[in-house]
Amino acid sequence: MPRYKFNPQSASRPTPQALTCTLALAFLLGGCASQPATPSATSAATTDAASSNPDIANPLAQWWQRFNDPVMSQLVTQALQANTSVRSAQAALQQSRALRDVKNASLLPNLSASGSAQRSKSGDLEASNSFRVGLDASWEPDIFDGHRSSLNAAEADAKAFEASLADVQVSVAAEVALAYIQLRGQQAQLGIARDNLANQKEVLQLTDWRAQAGLITSLEVEQARTTSEQTSAQIPALEASIAKTQHSLAVLTGQRPDALRTLLSAAQPAPLAPAELAQSIPAQTLRQRPDVRAAEHRISAALARVSAQDAARYPSFAIKGSLGLSALTLGALTNGASLASALLASVSVPLLDAGAAKSQVLAQEAALEQARASYQAVVLTALKDVQDALVALHGDRQRLIHLQSAANAANNAALLARQRYSSGLIDFQTVLQTQRALLSTQDNVASTQADVSADHVRLYKALGGGWN
Repeated sequence: MPRYKFNPQSASRPTPQALTCTLALAFLLGGCASQPATPSATSAATTDAASSNPDIANPLAQWWQRFNDPVMSQLVTQALQANTSVRSAQAALQQSRALRDVKNASLLPNLSASGSAQRSKSGDLEASNSFRVGLDASWEPDIFDGHRSSLNAAEADAKAFEASLADVQVSVAAEVALAYIQLRGQQAQLGIARDNLANQKEVLQLTDWRAQAGLITSLEVEQARTTSEQTSAQIPALEASIAKTQHSLAVLTGQRPDALRTLLSAAQPAPLAPAELAQSIPAQTLRQRPDVRAAEHRISAALARVSAQDAARYPSFAIKGSLGLSALTLGALTNGASLASALLASVSVPLLDAGAAKSQVLAQEAALEQARASYQAVVLTALKDVQDALVALHGDRQRLIHLQSAANAANNAALLARQRYSSGLIDFQTVLQTQRALLSTQDNVASTQADVSADHVRLYKALGGGWN
């Protein structure tokens, strides 16, 4: 199985576009866009990929552990157990399996027991009693595999719901991780705002002293106060955003909105994935995506329904039998009761239905074509998700490098400006400009660091990671 390396730190790395085009070619050459593999073949391919390359399958299954953040791992694990969407998908899976068992029961003979008691009176005659117990059996031989096809459709539906559950788990894990990374980014921005506010207040105090000494006018004092108050105004907004993100995380994990306040109150740096993303991407990886698997199973279900509907155009057979005991008293049922038995074989042949049966087959064939088109759309979306994630990750990493250099320069410029201003060598406008540049660049660095981590999450999600 071919593998491709993506390493943003390497000068010889393939471009995201080239990598995704290779994956797309693997899909097309494998026939994924035109004819899905059977569920058993897909499972076998995935098992082979995992067994031959466990370092690929395991990180995809629990990719959040690669961030080495125990709190994030705890939240993701709890969400996968208690999230309301996950529980709803689990219930839908149980329902589909029960309906499959109903279809399976239709292939077997049906046996039922019955009993009755009757008291009757006619005219002047004395009332009479009668009692009856019996067994009734029926069976419809599946000559043309109509019932078997219906069972296959129900089985494919159950597998599609199983894949849909996995898709919900993938989405929930990614949503929790993204919200957690956003929270840590917001906390970092809050810390930056508070640090800059402390520096700005020092400059404001220095400016006030210089104004009192008659070295500058009150204009510089008001300008310093304006900058300080603007930074102060950002803090309540950031605190509110942090609280809202905490509430979102709590709801995602199936808890009350305020349940995580203590756990997440202390600021922590945003979790970072390994510096190099040197993960091999096998050509079959995208077929592990739950939505791709679900689309495959829906095609199988639609194909089975075509067969079931086609079988309905042919004769159907039924065998019924009954065995009963009747007596005038309850005690006589076990001794001296009369025995009655019956056996019936029947056949039903559709003769004239004005083309209804044929139209039903055509309707199911149209549904099959819809399922195939939906599968192609899912495959194309999967390829797009991977390419978007790779492009975003590459761009944000490059952006972060330049922003970190800018932040270092802005910090040095702000320090020099304060020193030279306190010595009276420069005017206050230079100090204001360096303060604003420092706050802006540091804020952008914190935001972009969170974006890089979020890009990793989106890439793992695009590759179908987050389920076993």
